[in-house]
Formats: sequence, C-alpha cells, structure tokens
Amino acid sequence: MTTRLFLALGLACLTLPLHAAPRTALVPGGIAHIPLGPINSGRPEARFGGAPVLVMQEDKRWVAWVGLPLDLKPGIHTATVKQGGDTAEMPIEVGDKAYPVQHLKVKNRRMVNPDPDDLKRIEREAATQNEVKTLFRDEAQPEIDFVIPVKGRRSSTYGLRRTFNGEPRAPHRGLDIAAARGTPIVAPSGGVVTHVGNFFFNGNTVFIDHGQGLISMFCHMDRVSVEAGSRVRQGEAVGTVGNTGRVTGPHLHWSLFLNGTPVDPALFID
Repeated sequence: MTTRLFLALGLACLTLPLHAAPRTALVPGGIAHIPLGPINSGRPEARFGGAPVLVMQEDKRWVAWVGLPLDLKPGIHTATVKQGGDTAEMPIEVGDKAYPVQHLKVKNRRMVNPDPDDLKRIEREAATQNEVKTLFRDEAQPEIDFVIPVKGRRSSTYGLRRTFNGEPRAPHRGLDIAAARGTPIVAPSGGVVTHVGNFFFNGNTVFIDHGQGLISMFCHMDRVSVEAGSRVRQGEAVGTVGNTGRVTGPHLHWSLFLNGTPVDPALFID
C-alpha cells in the first residue's frame, strides 16, 4: 500500500529549525533533515536512491538525515519511508549550487597520470573503499554533534572542481585541513574503526563508522594509532597529519559519507 501521508511533513522540513547539529543544505553535496512522525509510532525505515537512510529520535519524533549526492540534479527528489504496513514518499526540493574551480600542481606526475600497474591498484582500492563507505551498521542514536578532527587552516573546501597540472579531475569530495606533519587527529564522533590501509591517492587512511551509514574517512595520514575493529570515543586520537598519497603538502583530507554518498563535512562542524 502506497500513501502520501507524509507529504505535508516533507514540505515542512524545508523550513523547520534545527535542534542539533548538523545544519541542512538542500543542494548537491548537502543534507536534508526530514521529520517522520512521533516516536510512539515505531521506528520507520527510510531509503534514498535505493540506499538506507539514517533515522533517529529527535525532540520526541523520528527524523531522517539524508545525504544528497554531488551530481544530483536540481528539482524534486523523493525519499521512501516505510512504517507499519504503509509506504510514503517524502519530497526533497534540491536547489542548485555552483562550486568554484581549484588548480593544483603535483610534483609526482604518476599521481596525475598513473601507469598501468598503478591503474590496476587504483581499481582494486576503489572496490575496497566503495564497500567500506557503504556499510550500514545499526546504531540506535548515532552521535551527530561532531567536533573538528584536527586544528588547522581549511585549505580546500568540499565540492571544488579540480585540475591537477592543468588536467581536469573529479570534484573534491571532502574537506582539507592544513596542519603540520605530526599534528594529532581525533575522532569527530564516536564509532567503530572499520578499515585501516594505504591507498595510491589517499595514502594512509582510516575509516570510522559512526552508525547508520554515517562514515568518516581520514586520508594522507602520517601515523595511524588505531586498528580495524576498535571502538573510538569522540575526541580520541586516531593518528597524525601527514603528506602520504597525492598531496601538495601535509594536511588532513576528511570525507564524510551519509547513505553512501560523500557530503560536505563542514555542515557537521560549523
């Protein structure tokens, strides 16, 4: 049975004030905040683009936090919500956003034009990262009030359209924070370390699963002080800033995934 019982609520979510971090941004790369109903009605299940969505309690009601892909077209998109025997479609009106261009120079030319062996490694690593970033671990109330993972200057914002040595490459799907090599990196929120590895582009990398598809990825690290399977608390050290992988200097690259899509981490800390 399909119904539109939640239609009015879905439209209202565009103007409702937030009661906790993060803040919404109804643009590609942003996040939507959708009220689903009172908590006495049982936990709903929500999906967007076929992927499960974070659902939690907030102010005696169920709400969903939905990650909006960077390549999402402006217009009305829908999240599907199941509760009891009913299925509802929740509209999300997504606006447009023009992200600026950033031009970078990289000394190691293989980091711009990898050789055949590099490409094979990159393909294997992409499969691993895709598996890790789309995990959905059940967590009743994920900790979404984040802290900044490292002290430093924000050197590259999310969504930048990038060129490396004059050649166009994929947009920047994370937040870069420049800091001296060895600067401590901490968990922005509690969670479970799901993967630790070294990748061609990302260098030394740590994934932290905060629950219900909310996942942090830290890249270019120098030292890693956690292991896969370990649980970390908010503010706990996980390693230090480095310059491993494709970099122009020491910094932390922080990607944040929500329902499998990278969203702007600044929405969780500003």
